[in-house]
Amino acid sequence: MRRMEGLSAEVLADRAGASVEHVERLARLGILTPHPDGSFRPSDIQRVKLVDALERSGIATEDIGRAITSGHLSLAFLDLLFTEPKGYSSKTYRDLCAEYGWSMEFVERMHEALGLPTPLPEDRVREDDLQMFPVGQFVRSTGVPDAGVIRALRVYGENLGRITRSESQFFHTYVEEPMLTSGAAENVMLEITAQISPMMRAQVEGMIDWLYHRHQEHAIIEHVVGHVEEALEQAGVTPRRQGPPPAMVFLDLTGYTRLTEERGDDAAAELAASLASLVQRESQRRGGRPVKWLGDGVMFHFPDPGQAVDCSLDLVEKAPASGMPPAHVGVNAGPVIFRDGDYFGRTVNVASRIAGRAGPGEVLVSEETVSAISGRSVRFEGIGPVELKGLAKPLELFRALRG
Repeated sequence: MRRMEGLSAEVLADRAGASVEHVERLARLGILTPHPDGSFRPSDIQRVKLVDALERSGIATEDIGRAITSGHLSLAFLDLLFTEPKGYSSKTYRDLCAEYGWSMEFVERMHEALGLPTPLPEDRVREDDLQMFPVGQFVRSTGVPDAGVIRALRVYGENLGRITRSESQFFHTYVEEPMLTSGAAENVMLEITAQISPMMRAQVEGMIDWLYHRHQEHAIIEHVVGHVEEALEQAGVTPRRQGPPPAMVFLDLTGYTRLTEERGDDAAAELAASLASLVQRESQRRGGRPVKWLGDGVMFHFPDPGQAVDCSLDLVEKAPASGMPPAHVGVNAGPVIFRDGDYFGRTVNVASRIAGRAGPGEVLVSEETVSAISGRSVRFEGIGPVELKGLAKPLELFRALRG
């Protein structure tokens, strides 16, 4: 196999954001192993960055070198993990701000929203981070205000960050830990898993691309349908359908905190996973969608209040059968504000308060919810005006039961 073109010490230092002296020192310590001609591997960019990160965490570079020399540690796995390592460009953030006419404050806010470290004006921009500027410039040129750009980036940053953190934990739990438990040394485990990781990453990246486009297609069609209905109504072709208001649902598990204290964190994680599986399955079956996970519960959105109540009754019945504590649910129907993937407004707040009032295995709903439902095999028992925390006036609440 043809060896990749080597990097001189000067080029390696430049792309890794280090000095030539630092690169030469790492070579003397055995952390970097130059080719016979004195050149270095592209993956040495990541070795320099990794050693610097370890040093910042309090591990002396000399100790890393001794561990490598003694055979207790090897960084050879980085050759497989990072086949195309990204270095630093020659441009600083100050340079690009001047080039694009951006303020450094806007760049800082972009990084914060994306969940990336906040740069300084004199910091050199990573080669792969350069694409942030033309993309940002295009979006701004369409007239989107900076606040809108930041909100959108925060949605991407938070969700992609959660995905990558979950991937790392998944890989550690199901690939690395079993090897270590079976007696493999850390350096052996790293060498073996470094061969598996790139293949898994390639599969996951393909899956993310596919799933993103599936969800995108659904969202676009759903959005376009609304505009087409509006256009037809304005043209006098057909009146727009007036459906019921949407419903917000809050579900909590009774005694979750006590249960996790008794059984430990692993049991809490298993319980959360069981709840997520049940909630995802039942809500999709009824046309709803989980919006936000709340540790011991979840918030849903349903376009149809009737389906919201049906799903809530399904969940309180099936939770104990799935090995979970009893669930209690609050449902409220009314207008909501959708922004950045979340729902806001009084309808949401009241639904949360109603859930807090519900007892184990109970589904409580508002008067607005009852009024929006017709022709369902569900009956409602009034429990009278109820005072709820944070609300100025008592609310008429009803207990939902199977008809």
